[in-house]
Amino acid sequence: MPLYWTIDSKAELVIVTAEGEVTRADADAYLDAIEGGGAIAYRKLVDGSAGRLSMDQEDLMALGARIRSYHHLPVGALAIVMSDDKREAVGRILGILASADRPMRLFASAAPARRWLEGLVST
Repeated sequence: MPLYWTIDSKAELVIVTAEGEVTRADADAYLDAIEGGGAIAYRKLVDGSAGRLSMDQEDLMALGARIRSYHHLPVGALAIVMSDDKREAVGRILGILASADRPMRLFASAAPARRWLEGLVST
C-alpha cells in the first residue's frame, strides 16, 4: 500500500506518508482508519512528497465528497508536504480541504510542517 499512517491518540496527531501511486482505494482505507480510530479531530501531517495521485476525475470527485462530509465535525489542523509541481494535480482536493474550519498550510518539506503542527493545540 502506498499510504502509511500512524495515529497517535496521546498526541492527537496523525502522520501520513505517501510513496508511489495513491489510488482511491488507498485514500478510502486511510479515511476509514481515521474515522474508525476517532482521529478526525486530530492534527494531521500528510507528506505527499514521494507520492502521486492515480485517480480519474470520478475518483477525485468521490474522494472530495467524502472529505467534505467531515466538515460538519471538528477537524484537526492539517499540514501538507508536497512540491509546487504536484499542487496543480491535487488542486481540487486542496480546495476542499481548505474549506474546512481549521488551520491548514502547505509546506515544501516535512520538518517545518512538523514544527508548525507542534505549535498548535489540537482542535
